[in-house]
Amino acid sequence: MHSPGPFSRAQRILGPFTLLGLTVLMIGRFALAEDEGFIPIFDGTTLQGWEGDAALWRIEDGAIVGETKAEAPVAANQFLIWSDGEADDFELKAEFKIDGGNSGIQIRSFRIPEEGPHRVGGYQADFDAANAWSGTCYGEKFRGILAKRGEVATIGEDGKPIVQSILGNTEDLAASIRTGDWNEYHIVARGPVITLSINGQKMSEITDEDLDTRRRSGLIAFQLHKGDPMKVAFRNIRLKRLPLDKVAKIVFVAGKPSHGPRQHEHNAGCLLLAGLLNTHHADKVLATVYRNGWPSDPTAFDAADAVVIYSDGGKGHPAYYHLDDLARLRAAGVGLGAIHYAVEMEPGESNDALIASIGGAFEVNYSVNPHWIASFKAYPQHPVASGLSSFEINDEWYFNMRFTDPSERLVPILSAVPTPDTMSRGDGNHSGNPEVRKMVADGLPQHLCWTYRTESGSRGFGFTGGHYHDNWASDPFRMTALNAICWIAGVEIPSAGIVTPTPETAALDANLDPKQPKPAKPAPKPKP
Repeated sequence: MHSPGPFSRAQRILGPFTLLGLTVLMIGRFALAEDEGFIPIFDGTTLQGWEGDAALWRIEDGAIVGETKAEAPVAANQFLIWSDGEADDFELKAEFKIDGGNSGIQIRSFRIPEEGPHRVGGYQADFDAANAWSGTCYGEKFRGILAKRGEVATIGEDGKPIVQSILGNTEDLAASIRTGDWNEYHIVARGPVITLSINGQKMSEITDEDLDTRRRSGLIAFQLHKGDPMKVAFRNIRLKRLPLDKVAKIVFVAGKPSHGPRQHEHNAGCLLLAGLLNTHHADKVLATVYRNGWPSDPTAFDAADAVVIYSDGGKGHPAYYHLDDLARLRAAGVGLGAIHYAVEMEPGESNDALIASIGGAFEVNYSVNPHWIASFKAYPQHPVASGLSSFEINDEWYFNMRFTDPSERLVPILSAVPTPDTMSRGDGNHSGNPEVRKMVADGLPQHLCWTYRTESGSRGFGFTGGHYHDNWASDPFRMTALNAICWIAGVEIPSAGIVTPTPETAALDANLDPKQPKPAKPAPKPKP
């Protein structure tokens, strides 16, 4: 059977539309499709979400402008950093214009704090006013030139580029770049391959096989080069996240600081767990961390397979004012995990949204939050229990959670019998009530970590431990959380579990929140 031509069905639907009108319509549709999935990361009016030296960067006519002057030269290259997030696999489109000197767009880059607050290194999409280097893939503080304009190169394990093919003559390629006018850089980073195009013309490409040095994720930033005075501008900056190839993407959302030292270390805890996964299970997952609350990055959850929240609860829960986002993530099949206080919002709409995603939640005047030594000796036949051995550990283990109706979709992973001292406090909205006292007296096991499959098929878990930061040094404690995190991301858990080395003291101490001691109570006023 002869299939209709590309316009046949459209012509039948449009009827009186002329072919010319149809062509205009199709061109418009193609233009829209070209930018489908791209999200602006610059609002056109402020530097919100960007970090740099205010003396060097400003907004002018809807563009980000960086400028150095003869009377105030910079001693080293300076950068404006996109501080809302990091990028792993993505496409970036940004228009640029340069007046003098050299600049570039940093991708998958890293901070160099010892050289200054706005110094970075990493892959760079290079460009310059003379168009001598525009389209080159350069490694800023990162192995130097990786592919010149016109080259397709492979970076070997020794960090040195080997040219595999030539895209064209460098002068011919440069002819597509408008000097002193606006041009569009299109950067595609997918796995180890980075492709640079300007104004629709492919300029260079690298495949980075330097396993020890290459970077899968990192910062986006704009460069101001040291040397002669220069001016560079950027506008229409748009980011599109790409699904990761062969690995699951896990997004950690760390809550803001609270409590005392080494307690509720949400930032340090998330960074520790993400770092262990990225270092020791990079063939399975890629984890990224958003610190201090709900991400302001509008692309934060694009292409995510799982979201893990480790935070305070109640109205301080990062997702408390983002329940619609939880619903969208769940409907899209994205897994959700909640660690420690993140298993609690408030009775009613917010807790219902949490229960719908993870199967259970802490409920005031029902659940309790004592500190006690829980002993774990037996586990169910479930992937999250893989590799677990018996252990006991002191934590603020919540129990008597408000679970969804019992079903095979909810599986307890860590269960323990609360010790009598868990009821040493008086009744209160978190401390006790007659029903839970009877459960403890009767020696009924309580479920402290569980997994859940939602009605739509997404996965969730709740892990009520995590009050004490140093507990992450316990191998079975840490493995339980990592198993659960990988399971909700759809990762196959090996029979030995997600094994990681025991963190040393330096790793536990890294990224701790600055904790301020509580102010002393004022002395009582003397009686008259």
